Amino acid sequence: MRAHVGDWVVIEARTLGERCRQGEIIELAHPDGTPPYRVRWVEDDHESLVFPGPDARIEPHPVPPATGPTR
Repeated sequence: MRAHVGDWVVIEARTLGERCRQGEIIELAHPDGTPPYRVRWVEDDHESLVFPGPDARIEPHPVPPATGPTR
């Protein structure tokens, strides 16, 4: 698993009725993008160091469209 700053980590719910957790990766511990990651969680702005397990996935941060003159 590899990530970049700005990507999202999503941890799936483990039980019925529980919501998945989503957070933005704000810092990498290793330059190659391997865990752990410092994550800011959406639901409460809390930051934590995350070692993603098998129930987690990384969603890449979308690249903004290039701006400039069109031909």
